[in-house]
Amino acid sequence: MGVLRIIVTVLYVLICIALVAVVLFQESKAQGLSGSINGMAETYWGKNKGRSMEGTLERITKILAALFVVISVVLNLNW
Repeated sequence: MGVLRIIVTVLYVLICIALVAVVLFQESKAQGLSGSINGMAETYWGKNKGRSMEGTLERITKILAALFVVISVVLNLNW
């Protein structure tokens, strides 16, 4: 069981690093004054959000966060 725990711990660390990197790559949601000026462009990007880089980063963030929680629970089990 020692080798399996080491493998899961290494996977956990890699997921943590990837999650931090993906969150840092995302754009800020606070638009300020530019959000009111560029209102028309926002409706176009809102429709195609799933195909854009921002949508992909959000999807990857959700997957990594779920893996983070699951592996956290697995590591806290007493093996």
